[in-house]
Amino acid sequence: MGENHARVYSELQDVELACVADHDEEVARRVADAYATDAVAFETVLERCDVVTVAVPTRAHYDVVSDCLNADVHVLVEKPIAETTEQGRALAELAEERGLVLQVGHIERFNPAVQTVTDLLEDLDVISVEAERLGPPLDRTALGNVVFDLMVHDLDIVASLLEDRPDSVTATGTESGQYATATLEFDDVVASLTASRVTQKKVRTLTVTARECLVEVDYLEQSVLIHRDSYPEYLTDDGKRRYRHESVVERPRVDNGEPLRHELESFVEAARNDSEPVVTAEDGIRALEMVQTIDSLVTEETEKREVEA
Repeated sequence: MGENHARVYSELQDVELACVADHDEEVARRVADAYATDAVAFETVLERCDVVTVAVPTRAHYDVVSDCLNADVHVLVEKPIAETTEQGRALAELAEERGLVLQVGHIERFNPAVQTVTDLLEDLDVISVEAERLGPPLDRTALGNVVFDLMVHDLDIVASLLEDRPDSVTATGTESGQYATATLEFDDVVASLTASRVTQKKVRTLTVTARECLVEVDYLEQSVLIHRDSYPEYLTDDGKRRYRHESVVERPRVDNGEPLRHELESFVEAARNDSEPVVTAEDGIRALEMVQTIDSLVTEETEKREVEA
């Protein structure tokens, strides 16, 4: 992800990609050469930059982000915000104390289709939300935690759409933790999420059931469909009766674009204007809390199944 951030920063107007740093110096030089900048030590990054993206292993998030904030540098940190919620809260407090932007990289918030649905939901009475994030891994030799790596995106989206934390959570999993499902209850709304690395088709969808309509989101296509006025009827054709079910389908306009570009533009604007980022540190902490709860439930269920076997 770090290289992708470097690419987008190099393309943004009124932004200079001042430098890049990486634990692997060869990687740093390759990325720097690709985007016409310098490969430097981390300490130099803090001296040169007003804003930085931190895209390092999660175990290093707390230390690296702390160093950036203490150097008065605004930070976008890739999800999750930190290894623990305690670390996340400490980073949030430090950013607030120093008057800096700390944005968490939940990139699906900047998918144009999600932004369209966010506007739609203001006028809807939501009943349930379903999300599926399925598909085989791109690199089968590096299987990360499916809840932390995949489901986290939809947990953040659901919580942001409903503007709340869940009242209760249940979850289970199989295939050594590479398939997981979770059910979350928010007041009168139920959310069902599935994440999988063992499904032989890539799926990224969100479905919102409301009293007024059904909204379908395809993250990959960046598309939104709204189903309204669904009704069944029986028709007579050549003396034969047949059944059909119809509904009105609307396709709202979605301003397509690269989510990462939208994310970084938003981050830079928040830093320039000293305004609250779209995805706050508190949002990142909320997502991490849900992920840890679900992962604990899935791990418990998986271990129980293995013992019984």
